[in-house]
Amino acid sequence: MDAAHIQARFAALRENKLFEAVVVFVIVFSALLIGAKTYDIDPEVLHALHALDWAITLFFLAEITVRFIAEGSVRRFFSKGWNVFDFVIVTASLVPTQEGEMALLGRLFRIFRVLRLVSLIPERVLISAFIGAMPRMAYVSLLMFIIFYIYAAMGSIFFRAINPELWDNVTVSMLTLFRVATFEDWTDVMYETMAVYPLSWLYYISFIFVVAFVFLNMMIGIVVETLQREHEKFVAEEALASPNHPQQDADLVQRLAVIEGKLDRLLETRGHNGP
Repeated sequence: MDAAHIQARFAALRENKLFEAVVVFVIVFSALLIGAKTYDIDPEVLHALHALDWAITLFFLAEITVRFIAEGSVRRFFSKGWNVFDFVIVTASLVPTQEGEMALLGRLFRIFRVLRLVSLIPERVLISAFIGAMPRMAYVSLLMFIIFYIYAAMGSIFFRAINPELWDNVTVSMLTLFRVATFEDWTDVMYETMAVYPLSWLYYISFIFVVAFVFLNMMIGIVVETLQREHEKFVAEEALASPNHPQQDADLVQRLAVIEGKLDRLLETRGHNGP
């Protein structure tokens, strides 16, 4: 059996719906297993759970090996971001979890195995849009942090004497403002300061308007715009992958129109010049 035939067999296994369903089931079972180990259970049962955990790890290793062989080359495998994502998670989950200084790190990597479900979601446009929106959202978050810091400094200066638990310093004031921004009993905070400073409502209303309304809508706008762009990109890629995609048809029609125009001009020229 040659290498091409082996690759084709592994590729067929990778695309098999039953195989994909088994992978999803094992990932979900792994997540439930991690949750079960957080409870106080019998040591013998815990030992059996550890054995199941290693069996799941070996299954993931076998599954990533199938996908690796199915790609046919190392470069093609690692050229896909989702393959790199899965490879890192599976490799990291091989860290021992029962003894040594790496035990805690190994258990954390076991938890991240649940993220493998992300790479199996058919609507990857949503995930791509989320990842693509993060850099722009970071700039908005930075600007939001500056606004938070300015208002927190103002609040600490004006309201520290009223309630040190909420306004003692900039850090505590920022936590209080986060409470205000999420509308968690924010009126209680406002009425407390209004008893001393009647116009302090302007402070809270302006903060809520800027942070909760302006910046929140900016975040939503970035996500919606990125999602639309990723959807258009996905549609374009699917069209180009199609054997008879619209772009090919449009090019063919355009070339036929050019040829038809040249034939018309040639016939007109022959008609003017005579037979």
